[in-house]
Amino acid sequence: MTRDDEERTMRLWPYGESDLRAMYRGGRGNATARRFARFWAVVQGAGVLPRRWVTLEVPGRRTGRTTRFPLGMADWNGHWYLVSMLGNDCNWVRNVRAVGGAVTIRHGRARPRRLVEVPPAERAPIIKRYLQKVPGGRPHIPALPDAPIADFEAIAAQYPVFRIDAVEERVA
Repeated sequence: MTRDDEERTMRLWPYGESDLRAMYRGGRGNATARRFARFWAVVQGAGVLPRRWVTLEVPGRRTGRTTRFPLGMADWNGHWYLVSMLGNDCNWVRNVRAVGGAVTIRHGRARPRRLVEVPPAERAPIIKRYLQKVPGGRPHIPALPDAPIADFEAIAAQYPVFRIDAVEERVA
């Protein structure tokens, strides 16, 4: 999907940027956002969309029950990253931190992965790339995709970024 295709898709979407921000007021999705998230978690997890679109599976920090979050990844310098468009207090970020980064990434099949949090000083170019490639994050992060890197440096500490590392599978 080209950037023009993504832009066209966003224009066809019946929700404007203010509607999308309202769906996640307070860093937590409302009923509409949760319904969309359940739908997209299935679609993205099935692997029918391009590689960038995945479902993150992580144990809940209170219940231990697996929770699923549909996310878009940013590619930067040969690595893939997850960026929290809702900042530090969203559920998936808190769950990932609680389990020390041990997650499953699903895109067609489930793959165990380790998420490693990127220090704020290194986040700016990754957040910029994220906004260029994941249109759904744009209403939530106060910078334009083509803004200078200084704009991203100013907000980097507010938006967690996690590098996705493979987990060595042990042979018994």
